[in-house]
Amino acid sequence: MEYSHRYRAYPTQEVAERLEHHLDVHRQLYNHVRWDYENSPEDDKPSEYDQNNKLPEWKRKWLVFSELHSKAAQATVARFHRNLSNLREKKEKGYKVGRLKRQAPTEYRSVTYNQSGFDRDEKRGHDKYAYVRFSKIGWVKIRYSRPIPDHATIKEVTFKKETTGEWFVSFSLETDEEHVPEKPALDTLDASNSVGIDLGILNYIHTSDGKTVDWLDFEDEYERLRREQRKLSRKEKGSSSYEKQRRKVAKVKRHIRRKVLDYQHKITTWLVREYDGVFVEDLNVKGMLEQSHNARNKQDAAWRQFISLLEYKADLYGCHVVQVEPEGTTKECARCGVETAKPIWVREHSCPSCGFETDRDANAAMNVLQRGFSELGLGWPESMPVETVTATDTTDFQRVSANHVVETGSLSS
Repeated sequence: MEYSHRYRAYPTQEVAERLEHHLDVHRQLYNHVRWDYENSPEDDKPSEYDQNNKLPEWKRKWLVFSELHSKAAQATVARFHRNLSNLREKKEKGYKVGRLKRQAPTEYRSVTYNQSGFDRDEKRGHDKYAYVRFSKIGWVKIRYSRPIPDHATIKEVTFKKETTGEWFVSFSLETDEEHVPEKPALDTLDASNSVGIDLGILNYIHTSDGKTVDWLDFEDEYERLRREQRKLSRKEKGSSSYEKQRRKVAKVKRHIRRKVLDYQHKITTWLVREYDGVFVEDLNVKGMLEQSHNARNKQDAAWRQFISLLEYKADLYGCHVVQVEPEGTTKECARCGVETAKPIWVREHSCPSCGFETDRDANAAMNVLQRGFSELGLGWPESMPVETVTATDTTDFQRVSANHVVETGSLSS
């Protein structure tokens, strides 16, 4: 299993200057790899292997490239071809794509050392600090907030400069299967230890067993962002005051992103610890954001990020996470399956066929749960009527405030 640990870095001024320099040289190498690829004949485009073999020649011809560690330079070549592969995949899925752009200094912000060219020293630091050495750069102090497990293998290390000017170091780790929690057997899953999740509008999530989690309130943050952006618009672009104000804007945006991510970490950790099976809709987030109504809230929700965190933590905690087809989960009655059209403002589900009544999002969550069982080939237990999954009276739902999640990190009472 692969995962990563990320740490805040505090390089000295001298080391920070070398980090900046190497970052810019890697950007130049990336752009040269792109140029070499773009200017090759259409029927003879170089592969990643071909361009790695060209690195010694490029280092002799342009001495600035010789300053780079060989594995880091190869990782930069791999980065271009990985981006190229992602572009092809999008094109195959029907997206309109162009070509990879030349990277500007403000866009290229990270460098990766693959397999070698770095060292870690946990004893050199004090308390919660450690040091990482990058070849041809030097030692970088990091806030060692969580030690790397002894059983984990470090595959690569990346340093990155954020738009705020802060430095971070990330370790890409790999753990043997013997150290990964075993997931429960599929035949042990039932409605008592599994849950369907509806990613909602009035609530952040709605579960099939009657819990709702509120949205975070970002009104103050967005007001501050608007205020700082207005100040930025009055600065002369390229001036020192413009750069200072740009960083203030970036810090506000970073605060919003971190608040969302922290919230999602706490919710997803609770879900994978509480349940053996978690089922969620496979949402077309891009299409939803293109709709005019409620676009900003949907972006704040970062639902694709939420689903990715669920899948990531499922392996860490031994839980099954399955995405299901989202179409019709709101319209379809969870008891009898009859579809009933509902405008977005109708928040209650009332089936004209069987008379089943419940909250609109609760109905969708129950449908997600049932589809999850079908997706795994388990079917829906006949002895488990839908009313036992959640209360049909919406007043019985356990509502959990956003502040409670942030303060406690758990939804348990």
